[in-house]
Amino acid sequence: MIREFFLGFIRIHILYHASKEPVYGAWLMQELARHGYELSPGTLYPALHVLERDGYLSKEVRVIEGRQRKYYRITDRGQMVLVEARGRIAELVHEVLDEGADA
Repeated sequence: MIREFFLGFIRIHILYHASKEPVYGAWLMQELARHGYELSPGTLYPALHVLERDGYLSKEVRVIEGRQRKYYRITDRGQMVLVEARGRIAELVHEVLDEGADA
């Protein structure tokens, strides 16, 4: 169950970073590790593929030092989802962290 929650958080992180600049897998793995998410390529790349397939990310292949690197950028659809996610995250954080309000 925890893994499913974290996969949702990871997808939101991916959309957030892809909204700032084009991102690629190795960079995302390092950035997510900085936030405490130790991901294998077998977890990250399927998430990227699903986000692309569902229209939240677009992919551009660039040749860097003779190797192909896939860069992902948020789409308009992804941006709309990110805006909605931000609102829901804010509501959830307020409710979950406001422990003393109901006591």
